[in-house]
Amino acid sequence: MELIWQQLMDWLQSLGMQIGERAGTQVLPVVSDAAAKMDMPGLLALAAALGWASGFRLYAAVFLVGSAGALGWIALPAGLTVLQHPAMLAASGFMLFLEFFADKISGLDSLWDLVHSVIRIPAGAALAAGALGADSNTMAMAAALMGGSLAATSQAAKTTTRAAINTSPEPFSNIFASLLEDGLVVGAVWLATAHPMVFGVVLAVTVVLMWVVTVTLFRFLRAFFRRMSAFFSSSQKVV
Repeated sequence: MELIWQQLMDWLQSLGMQIGERAGTQVLPVVSDAAAKMDMPGLLALAAALGWASGFRLYAAVFLVGSAGALGWIALPAGLTVLQHPAMLAASGFMLFLEFFADKISGLDSLWDLVHSVIRIPAGAALAAGALGADSNTMAMAAALMGGSLAATSQAAKTTTRAAINTSPEPFSNIFASLLEDGLVVGAVWLATAHPMVFGVVLAVTVVLMWVVTVTLFRFLRAFFRRMSAFFSSSQKVV
C-alpha cells in the first residue's frame, strides 16, 4: 500500500501538484483503519447493498455511502474511499438532485430509467468490486458479478413497476412509488452497515419478491399493449 501511495505522490508531483510527506502519512492510516474496522460480513453486506441500490438509485447510493464515510459514520474500505472525495460528493449530489425530481414525473421517469439502464448495472458491479476487491482480483470479480446481478434485478423490477404505474393517468401513485424507492435505498444502506446479517436475510427475501413482481408485471404489460394494439387496429378499421 505504501508503494502504491508513493507512486501516486510521484505522479501528482510530476503534474505540478506538491503534496508533502505529512499528507501521505495522514491518509495512509485512515485508509488502513477503515479497512480494518469492517469485517467480511460487513463488507459483503455493503457490496450487496451498493449493487442492489444502484438498480434503484445509483446516485443516492453513491452519495449516501460517500457522505457517511466523509463524516466518519462508517469506515469505508480502500476501494470505496473515492466516494467520500469532495469532487465525487459534489457530482453524485448534483445527479441525486436531478434524479429525485425526474423520477417523480410520469413518463420522464421511464425515459430516465431507459437512459440509465446501461449505467446502473455496470456501476453496481464496479461499486461491489470496490468494496471487496482491494486485495484480491478473484474477490473483485466475484463481487462484480454479485453487484451487477443485484443491480439488474432491482433495475428490472423498477422499470416494469414504473411502466405499469404509468398506464394510469393519475400522478400520485408515481410519486408514492418514487418516495418508497428513496426510502428503500436509505434503509438498505443503513441496515447493511448497522446489521449486515439481518440485511442479508432481508435482501434474499426481497430479491425473490422482485423476481415475482417483475414476471407478473411483464405479463401484465404484454397483455396491456396487446389490448391497446387491438383497440387501435379496430378503430382504424371503423374509420
